[in-house]
Amino acid sequence: MSAADLDQYRVGLTGYCYRMLGAAAEAEDAVQETLLRAWRAAETYDPAKASLSTWLYRIATNICLDMTRSAQRRAIAMDLGPAATPGPDVGEPLPAAHWVGPMPDARVLPSDPAELVAQRETVRLAFVAALQHLPPRQRAVLILRDVLAWSAADVACLLDTSAASVNSALQRARATLRRPAPADPLDDAHRALLARYVDAFERYDVEALTALLHEDATMSMPPFPWWLRGKENLRLALAHSDGTCVGHRLVPAAVNGAGAFGQYLPHEGRYVPFALVVIEVVDGLIMHTTTFLDATGDFYRFGLPASFTADEFPPAVS
Repeated sequence: MSAADLDQYRVGLTGYCYRMLGAAAEAEDAVQETLLRAWRAAETYDPAKASLSTWLYRIATNICLDMTRSAQRRAIAMDLGPAATPGPDVGEPLPAAHWVGPMPDARVLPSDPAELVAQRETVRLAFVAALQHLPPRQRAVLILRDVLAWSAADVACLLDTSAASVNSALQRARATLRRPAPADPLDDAHRALLARYVDAFERYDVEALTALLHEDATMSMPPFPWWLRGKENLRLALAHSDGTCVGHRLVPAAVNGAGAFGQYLPHEGRYVPFALVVIEVVDGLIMHTTTFLDATGDFYRFGLPASFTADEFPPAVS
C-alpha cells in the first residue's frame, strides 16, 4: 500500500469529515490523522474483511466520533437566537469553535461533474449546520447513506453493527434533519446574478443590491451572533453601514458549493483581506449572505491573494 493509494481518498474523506465536524481545519486534521494511522497500520489491513475505502472511512469515523465527544455543536447565526433589528449593536463575537466554518469546494467536492452536482447541496453552510443537530452516529449514517450513497450493508460493516440498525438510525436522522431550500444550480443565470451583485457592491449601490435580494433573505456576520431576516431589514442595514464597505473589491472563490468572494478593503495603496462572503441563491435571488469576518487569515486556503494593488486587479488567483 503506497501513499498514493491512500491519498486518492483525501478529497472524499475531507468532505466526509467536514460534514461530520463542521469546520475546515478540524476536518483536515481528522483526515491527516486517518491517513497517518492507515499508513502505520498498513500491514494489518486485510482486503478480505473490508475494502480499502471502508477501512479508511472506519478510521475517519472513529476519529470524528472522538472529536465530537469533547466539542460543542457548531452552528450558524440563525441557530443561535432570533433575528435582530437593523442597528449598530451586533453583540460580542463568539469563539471560532461556535461556528460552522467555510470550506473551499476543491478540498471536499469531487471533480466528476455528475458527482459534483449531486454533492454540492451537501456542503452548503445551512446543510452542514443542520447535520450538527444530529447525534454523531446518526450523522455518520446519514452522510454515508444519503450523501455518499453507501449501502446499508457497507455502513453496517464500517460501524460494526447490523443493516437493520443502520436503517433504523437513518430513518431517525431523516426525520430529524431540517433540510434547507434547494439552492439554484451554478449555471449562467446564477453567474449573471453574482456579476450584478459584484457590480452593485463595488459601486455600493444599496438600491441595486436590494433588488437582488429574496423577500426572506438573511444576512449574518460570524463571529458575531447578530443576523437579519427580510429584504427591507437588509436594505436598512446596507444603507446605514457608515460607509464601511465603500471602495471594497470582490475576488471570486469557490466555497461551500455556493457563490463566494474574498472581500478586500483599500489600505495604504493596496487592497487587503476584510472578509470572506458566501452567497446562496434560491429561485433566482440572493437568499443568504454570510460574511465571515474572521476568515482573513485563511484566504490562502481559498486560493485568494494576500493583497493586490489597483493595477493588479483582478488579481491572479492560484
